[in-house]
Amino acid sequence: QVQVVESGGGLVQAGGSLRLSCAASGTIFRINGMGWYRQGPGKQRELVATTLRSGNTNYADSVKGRFTISRDNAKNTMYLQMNNLKPEDTGGYYCNVNVDTVLPHRDYWGQGTQVTVSS
Repeated sequence: QVQVVESGGGLVQAGGSLRLSCAASGTIFRINGMGWYRQGPGKQRELVATTLRSGNTNYADSVKGRFTISRDNAKNTMYLQMNNLKPEDTGGYYCNVNVDTVLPHRDYWGQGTQVTVSS
């Protein structure tokens, strides 16, 4: 089994910063891709940023230049540094990991961490 746990959410004023963490544990032979997704009130879940094991990253246009995704392969951990936060960044932030466990390329999701940005 693989567990994924997010942390670091909270309430912040517009223009502020937060750093989210995502830790994966369990029977993991290799973590392939990792990504952050978010779901705002009344909205569908959307991609925020992803990172491959190679270090390649991808960002949604709405967060480019403000958010930075990174990962520590040795710790099976991923981070999302969020700067200059805006009210429209409010939502649940979810971590997704693609891992080689008992079977290859299995996707797991965390329970999410809430980010609220006040204007």
